[in-house]
Amino acid sequence: MGDNGDALLNRKSNKFQRCVSHVHDELQIFRSYLRWMFVDQSNVWRACLSWCMFIIFGIVVPAISHFVFACATCDGNHKRPYDSVVQLSLSSVATVSFVCLSWFVRKFGLRRFLFFDKLYYESETVRREYTAQLNRSLKILSIFVLPCFFAESVYKIWWYTSGFSQVPFLANVYVSSTVACILELCSWLYRTTVFFLVCVLFRLICYLQILRLQDFATVFQVESDVASIMSEHLRIRRHLTIISHRFRGFILWSLTLITGSQFALLLITTKSSAAVDYMHIFRVGELVLCSITLVTGLLLLLRSATKITHKAQAVACLATKWHVCATLESFDGTDREVDSPTAQIANDPAFYFNTDEESDGDLVSDEDNDLENTKMVPSYSSHTISYQKRQALVTYFENNKAGITVYGFTLDRTTLHMLFMIEFSLILWLLGKTINGIS
Repeated sequence: MGDNGDALLNRKSNKFQRCVSHVHDELQIFRSYLRWMFVDQSNVWRACLSWCMFIIFGIVVPAISHFVFACATCDGNHKRPYDSVVQLSLSSVATVSFVCLSWFVRKFGLRRFLFFDKLYYESETVRREYTAQLNRSLKILSIFVLPCFFAESVYKIWWYTSGFSQVPFLANVYVSSTVACILELCSWLYRTTVFFLVCVLFRLICYLQILRLQDFATVFQVESDVASIMSEHLRIRRHLTIISHRFRGFILWSLTLITGSQFALLLITTKSSAAVDYMHIFRVGELVLCSITLVTGLLLLLRSATKITHKAQAVACLATKWHVCATLESFDGTDREVDSPTAQIANDPAFYFNTDEESDGDLVSDEDNDLENTKMVPSYSSHTISYQKRQALVTYFENNKAGITVYGFTLDRTTLHMLFMIEFSLILWLLGKTINGIS
């Protein structure tokens, strides 16, 4: 009895070893990045510093940029008539992102928030692929941020160097313009990076669930029982529910703010007084860059959510196919001597078609996995799991489709189609109003 108790304690201690940070921790680089971004709030000092940097670069610098450097008396190339909408759009989205990220890290911790404490229960393949995706996340973040930052830098440097004589300055014009340009670029980089950071983290967490679902699909290819299959699916559903509850506020606020900002940009650029600015790249360049940045982040969020929802709902199709193959196998074994129509269909070699003979060019390589394919499932359960149990499991999958939800609304392709049609209708209505006003 004592040996069993010691073994149990050792197993529990090993289970929680992954929750302890150390020098070679897989999250060490990510924590360093958060500290350099001033969003690390692991203690009181860093939390105060984080909030101070957010107030400076997220609120104070944009406000000074708009009210001090609006340059209403500048020439046509240096006027910024859309700066108010651009600054409000970026600052509002950055505020939501910063508040959500601060709450995530402060309440759950980075390891628990990224579900690294749950990797103990996963297979080696899932752990290896998820860790590799974590290391690629910062590269993905750079791919989204750096091109836009380069374009913004080119615009700001041109704006300050070509119009420094018209821009308000303090003391020395060169020093004042240089400091103002650097502060504006740092503010833009900070707000954009914080927003994309939360989007990339959401994508990373969704990628873990996709790996788990792909690993879960293998249970239908080996001899398994209904209880273990259902238990694993319930665990995945619970994690998807946790992700939905954590990110639903961020997704909803991002969708609302970005949609509102795009409508505001459309409204001010299509009014009669702005008709001459349509092709004026110096005035609308920063406006276009802001729209591209925000819409790209929103599309990244929606694509990650709909992809994991689609994968989770594909489990019902896989379970149905597994049930059909097991049922046919049972008929093949019990009715081998009976020449019935059902047995003829079950024994017909043409029924077990080989989809590998089809052209691979018609399939999308990154979507071809155990969850979504057209191959027959080898049956190992036709004699170990009864028909009633398999049918009950299929019914459970059909009526308990998992996925990312936002306050009860599942983020799937149908929801995206609905959002697209609603926004497209509003755009057409807005264009009708503004174009009629211009004419």
